[in-house]
Order: sequence, then structure tokens, then C-alpha cells
Amino acid sequence: MSQVSLHKTQDQPPTQVKLSTLDRLLPVWIVAAMIAGLLLGKLVPGVADVLDSIKVGNVSLPIAVGLLVMMYPVLAKVRYNETGNVLQDRKLILTSLILNWLAAPALMFALAWVFLPDLPEYRTGLIIVGLARCIAMVMIWNDLACGDREAAAVLVFLNSVFQVIAFGALGWFYLQWLPDLLGLPTTSAEFSFWAITASVLVFLGIPLLAGFLTRTLGEKVKGRSWYEERFLPKLGPWALHGLLFTIALLFALQGDEITSNPLDVARIALPLLIYFVLVFGAGMVLGKLLRLGYARTTTLAFTAAGNNFELAIAVAIGTFGVTSGQALAGVVGPLIEVPVLIALVYAALWARSRFFSDKQVLQPIVTKA
Repeated sequence: MSQVSLHKTQDQPPTQVKLSTLDRLLPVWIVAAMIAGLLLGKLVPGVADVLDSIKVGNVSLPIAVGLLVMMYPVLAKVRYNETGNVLQDRKLILTSLILNWLAAPALMFALAWVFLPDLPEYRTGLIIVGLARCIAMVMIWNDLACGDREAAAVLVFLNSVFQVIAFGALGWFYLQWLPDLLGLPTTSAEFSFWAITASVLVFLGIPLLAGFLTRTLGEKVKGRSWYEERFLPKLGPWALHGLLFTIALLFALQGDEITSNPLDVARIALPLLIYFVLVFGAGMVLGKLLRLGYARTTTLAFTAAGNNFELAIAVAIGTFGVTSGQALAGVVGPLIEVPVLIALVYAALWARSRFFSDKQVLQPIVTKA
């Protein structure tokens, strides 16, 4: 069976390749992982308690392991010596910061109040999801859509810094100050600086350091050609294995709540669906208008649309309790995000050949296993 990795090529037209079974049928595997998780959580008594018994911060240890396995191969693909070029792209950096820290949280606030005016717990949970900018799973969506890996690494790093600095202040703004200004009910919430910092260090710091060391040592010992053409194709599939493992565990952990409260889940899901599509669409349109090129436009869109569900769930549980409506809203976030963003991966690839003329894209390389 063939295995697929991605690397940058210049002035080469898109080529037809034979994708691995895992890549070609990814939507099928994701749906299967969701169903398997739901069945496991519903049919096996106590599985949620077992999964949740050991934690990293407030995140189940098995889920944390899945996330790290998912992140490491993607970050090992990044050419860290080229990230300096991304920092010089002021249009990309500024647009990303505006989308992530001004537009997206404001949109989620508005959607939460429009769709959940009578359900304050779910509404608060959605607002918290909107404040938690993505630092983990977005890397794999970006990679699948042939986005710019170096740009993704830089934007994710910037999001992590802003997350530590701004999360608490934005929580106060959107849960207390702005509702009070608009004559709406307010919510009291205290956000732990250390919980936010721990989330960033664990879910970005560990795989980022591992990826950097793997790239640096691999190229130093064997050279870039060996590293990208022989090593990465073997490492790459582990990202998707980690993704499927994480999805199955997420659904297993909350399977009972999801199947027991389908109407509540549906009400939470609708504003989330609108949010992901609108923010992603805004990123793609802005990138096109700013002439960022396909790869960086795609990266801009995914880093703005994705959310840090690990942090959102941890904050909701730590502040309001594991059985709270806020925690359920946080859990529904990734359950909606995963299928929606995988669909947006295909939307981005569809848009590449129709709306972008730049020739620098991430092309697949196939090696035989």
C-alpha cells in the first residue's frame, strides 16, 4: 500500500497520485471512529469513568496521548529554518490576529445569544469555545488541505501566546462587561492562568519540541532528502491514526450525554456549524483579496476556524463542573468541528484549482510501503 507525505514544490502542476487507503477514505474512517466511540460509551458501563480517571490537567490522559500522537508527525514536517519568512508576511500575521482575537470571538458571542437566549449554561459554554483559539488539531486540517506548514506553525505559536495573555480578559469582556453594557444577563467566571498555560505547554509545547528536534537531528545526521523522502512518509500516517483514536475516545467519553440529550446537542450544534463555516469562509475570502496565495490563505482560514477544545473543556469543567451545561457545550464543540472541518478540507482543495493561480502548493509524494 502506498503512503503519502507532502512537501513544497515550485512551478509544478498538480499531479495525479495513488493515495493510501487511509487518505482516500478518511471521511469514512472518521464517521466510523465517531460511531465506534458512541457505541463504546453507550454500551460499555463505566468506560467514561475509566477514560476520565487519569488526567493531564483537566483532559483525559488517553485523549491527551492521542492528541500528542496526532500533532507530532505534522510538526516534524515543518521546515523551521523557513519560518522567518512567515514572520515577514505582515498581511498574514495581522489578518490572522484580527480574525482569531477580534472577529471570531465576537461572532461566537452573537451566535450564542441568537440561538441560545434561553439556555445560559450552553450559551456560556459556546462563548468559552469561541475564546479558545486552536493550537492542536488545526495542524492536521491544514496539512490535509495542503496549507503552508511553516505559516501554520507560526500562527499557532502566536495564538498560544495570545491565549495565555488574553483568554482571561476576553472571558471577562464577553461574559460580564459586554452583556452588562447591552442590558443582558451576565455570567461570573474565573479562569485559571495556570490551566491555560498548562494546556499550551502540553498540547503545543511537547509536540513542537519533539518535531523540532526530530527535524533538526534527522537532517543533520541523514540530510534533508532522506528525511523528507524516506522518513516522513513512514511517520506521516501516525498523525491520522492519532486523529481517529482521539475522535473515538472523545465520543466514547461523552457518548451517554450525547445520546441522552439529542435536542440539546442539536441546539448547540447549529450555531457551531454556522460559526465554523463563516469564519473559514472569511479567512479564504480575505486571503484571496490580500493575494496571500492558496497555501497561506488555507492556513489563515483553518487557524481562524479551529478551536482549542482541550482548553475549552478544561476551563468549563474547572469553572462550572463536569456535569454542567457549559461542559457539555465544550464537548459538543469538537464533535461538530471534526466532521465540519474535514468537509472544509475538501472545500479548500476544490477552491484551489478554481480560484487560485499560484503554483507554490504542497504536493503529495508517494512512496511504497
